[in-house]
Amino acid sequence: MNALRFATLVGSLLAASTSLTQAQKALIYTVDIDPKTQDLFQVQLEVPKLRKEQSIYQFAATAPGTYQVMDIGRFVRKFEAFDAQNKPLEVKQASVNQWQLLQPEKTRFIRYTIAETWDTPVTEHRVYRMCGTSLEADHALLNGQGIFGYLQGWQAKPLRIKLNYPADWKIGTPLTTDKQGYYTAKNYDQAVDSPFLLGRLTEARTKLGDAEVALYCFSKTDQVKAEPLLGYMQKMLGAAQAFLVQLPVKRYTFLYHFDDQSAGAWEHSYSSEYVLRETPLTPESANGITSIAAHEFFHVVTPLNIHSEIIEQFNFVQPTGSEHLWLYEGTTEWASGMMKLRGGLVTLEEYLQEMSGKVAYAQTRTDTTYSLSKLGLNSFSDEGQSQYGNIYQRGALTAALLDLRLLELSGGKRGLREVMNELTKRYGPNKPFSEKNFFEEFTKLTYPEIGDFLNRYVKQAEPLPLQEYYAKVGIRYSPVLHTGQQVVALGAHNPSYRLVSNTVQLTEVPATWQSCGVAVGDDLLAVNGTAITPTSLRSTMQELQKGKAGEEYELTIRRGGAEQKVRCRLIQQEQIKRYNFAVLPDATPAQLALRQAWVKNL
Repeated sequence: MNALRFATLVGSLLAASTSLTQAQKALIYTVDIDPKTQDLFQVQLEVPKLRKEQSIYQFAATAPGTYQVMDIGRFVRKFEAFDAQNKPLEVKQASVNQWQLLQPEKTRFIRYTIAETWDTPVTEHRVYRMCGTSLEADHALLNGQGIFGYLQGWQAKPLRIKLNYPADWKIGTPLTTDKQGYYTAKNYDQAVDSPFLLGRLTEARTKLGDAEVALYCFSKTDQVKAEPLLGYMQKMLGAAQAFLVQLPVKRYTFLYHFDDQSAGAWEHSYSSEYVLRETPLTPESANGITSIAAHEFFHVVTPLNIHSEIIEQFNFVQPTGSEHLWLYEGTTEWASGMMKLRGGLVTLEEYLQEMSGKVAYAQTRTDTTYSLSKLGLNSFSDEGQSQYGNIYQRGALTAALLDLRLLELSGGKRGLREVMNELTKRYGPNKPFSEKNFFEEFTKLTYPEIGDFLNRYVKQAEPLPLQEYYAKVGIRYSPVLHTGQQVVALGAHNPSYRLVSNTVQLTEVPATWQSCGVAVGDDLLAVNGTAITPTSLRSTMQELQKGKAGEEYELTIRRGGAEQKVRCRLIQQEQIKRYNFAVLPDATPAQLALRQAWVKNL
């Protein structure tokens, strides 16, 4: 054997040895996914030699991006430990999310049964469906924190994950497999950040620059297929790429679950997952799906590339709020709207109508004195959760005004998009910013005036200067606009509502409805016999108002568990537009110049 061949052989053996050593150091999880097990997952963890420091096995109390208490330990049904000879060892439950190994030095295997979160009843803190786990006859959804725990002190250990599931199922996940077919995660955080959707799926792929995008879709009755859905999303993805200049990821995975109800979406660093109601795929329904995806996709910027140490070193034991939730969610919501506007997916008028809806929500359905900073810090509490929806409303509005202010100060040369791209380069996935000092860092990167802006509208909750700021780009904002036109209406104002177990519960009713016998707290079930859902309410009300003044219509409500029908009449009144944005036809040259910079990618 010549020297070159010998060196090559030695190198290969060393590489194989190193690979084997690294694999042996990893924590090896095996998950049995059997639809016959009545909503239960069987999990085994094979571990190297433990010390007393690893005597606690921890399940997650929460997870990044959910801002809710999960307490996954509630779903554990059986927890056991075994030695190398497969003999049982004593364990005890130390708290709702912790199990103690009484002989950690002898432990080689940990086995437990854990119930899915979707169909398991709990008395409080129900886990959001898109953030949970589900096991059905033809599919399963796995989120890492709902399946895996970790040994105390070993959150940073690498994982190798083996999934056993029906042979005819397909699997979608952002994780990749090693040569032995194990999915690999560099640590527990990445495992939580990497969901799995399995089952009777359709699949589609595309390229976005040099990034590969995959889409997996489960549709209960096959009304939605991956290929046409991805086709509808192409324009949004192109607009996102133009907005971001260059995608900060090389791979991205969309996971879609279409069934009997909508729960929302959950972002991850290299993927996002969606639990939505199944309806036929049409341009209208695809537009709604794409709008949600635009928000989740932008999360590849924040918090993936821009986040504080609270996100970088996530505390799965004790939920900890971040003051910069406004940045993670509010700025992302703003960006999803602006990328659609600048990419030509919506008109300026349509964009302004969306912003009007955000103002209405922020003004009528939340505490206007509750600051974005306070909301971030209290996001895991029941108090914070009651205000949480405002992060997508006031949070996005605040980001929109910040963008306008930056453009004004820079003479139209640098808006929030440009600053976010600068922050991405400054930090990145593995370099967090300071939770405590970020406001100061952001101000130094921009202008002294921005410090005052952040103090007044993020740290505090001063009324947003919508009229003043939008006037800079020749747009008039009117909290109340009397048009002088007569229109058919339900009453002096439309009803307000909240969702309770996916039911529309009325929180404010017009006087005309009160006179018909409708009260605050009633569940609105149907209009003229047509069932009401959260997604159909707005269109149903709009259709109703196409009638003539004086016409009767029937409402089906539920009060105290009993259904009843009431009859009301449409009225005629002056059209009053609230929270109205309108493009000024006589804008000044300065306003037009700034508007031109505002509606395009610089």
